[in-house]
Amino acid sequence: QVRLVESGGGLVEPGGSLSLSCKASGFTFSSSYMSWYRRGPGKERELVAGITKQGFSRTYADFVNGRFIIDRDNSQNTVSLQMNELQPEDTAEYFCHADDMEIWGQGTQVTVSP
Repeated sequence: QVRLVESGGGLVEPGGSLSLSCKASGFTFSSSYMSWYRRGPGKERELVAGITKQGFSRTYADFVNGRFIIDRDNSQNTVSLQMNELQPEDTAEYFCHADDMEIWGQGTQVTVSP
């Protein structure tokens, strides 16, 4: 079964950190560009970060501003998003996406609040 399963969301105070993980199965993980997206309350879904198939190149949205790191481990079929210096505006549901397969995960909620 082709699927992506995210984990690692939760509640964190402003300035805190969270690490999201996405486990892929059912397809050749190393053959797909991978991305993280998010959808905040009342907002459209937006790209957060992307990483090429072998991990040689990464792309970040402007709002990341050096706070997040996307990485992948093709031996474990996982892509991660390390998020630091979180702010309330980062509150959103975060989704993993396999671009070449057009597969979405179910999402994991991140809430940043005092």
